Amino acid sequence: MIERAKKEGEFASLAPMAGVTDHVFRSMCKAYGAAFTVTEMVSAKALTLGDCKSRTLMSLSDEERPAGIQLFGSDPEIIAESIGQALQFNPAFIDINMGCPAPKIVRGHAGSALMKDPGTAQKIVSEAVKRSNVPVSVKMRIGWDEETKNHVEFAKAMEAAGAAFLTCHGRTRAQMYAPPADLQAIAEVKRAVSIPVIGNGDVFTPQDAKKMYETTGCDLIAVGRGCLGRPWLFRQINDYLLTGSFSEPDKSEKMRVMRLHAKRICEEKGEYGGILEVRKHALWYTKGMRGAAKLRNRFSTLSSLRELDLLSEIICGQDA
Repeated sequence: MIERAKKEGEFASLAPMAGVTDHVFRSMCKAYGAAFTVTEMVSAKALTLGDCKSRTLMSLSDEERPAGIQLFGSDPEIIAESIGQALQFNPAFIDINMGCPAPKIVRGHAGSALMKDPGTAQKIVSEAVKRSNVPVSVKMRIGWDEETKNHVEFAKAMEAAGAAFLTCHGRTRAQMYAPPADLQAIAEVKRAVSIPVIGNGDVFTPQDAKKMYETTGCDLIAVGRGCLGRPWLFRQINDYLLTGSFSEPDKSEKMRVMRLHAKRICEEKGEYGGILEVRKHALWYTKGMRGAAKLRNRFSTLSSLRELDLLSEIICGQDA
């Protein structure tokens, strides 16, 4: 899958982000050239208890494929049991989250808490591989904190357990999303294993993507926060790595994409509930734009698609 993507000129995948990478956002990023997409993380325990919302999170459409389903949990048997339900949605792969730093996740000994327990992490992957008929991958960090960095040993353990590829975020759990990602640590993971390694962390521009490739030797890049309000970043990365140049959409095009995104959210969730979701995306799309700062409060309290259209027209008219 990774080699196929690069042969087709797709060099970056969409990283899973809770509350963000829903079906609409995944399909938009895929349309702009994302190599593949991954669902928001899904609780393995909730799946085994029959939670309907968790099953909804795994729904995949053709327009966002190839796509993976990301599961999280701390019990190897429960994760193994949840694999069958995930496979009903025909994902290209199953990803096990061992990198999420959120307090509510690590309190349950899941996400990046598993970096402190490679034995359990290895058993989780081993059991998942036994149950899955598609590749199983792992999303990891470089350790729990500065004193306990174990990215090389952890990566080797995941490979030994049967992981098909790894996505490595270049920070410890203690660092959360700052300071800058440690690209050298990702490079160390890449050199330590024979399976593909995807580099993750601080890719906000096409130049960042090139630096990630050149510094780490990674097989692909996963873009997370960098594409918030900028799904076109995937096309820019692909163009830049293929030709050395890329174009920036003008303000009117950015507003067109924002309105399309908002419309699709509301079509799926209804305007009343969808507009609440649209608010955060609107803030991301307009961040840094001339005139947007004065409208920030209005974007954060949007009540309709019509209001979004009016605000976008105001922003587009700033330079007229």
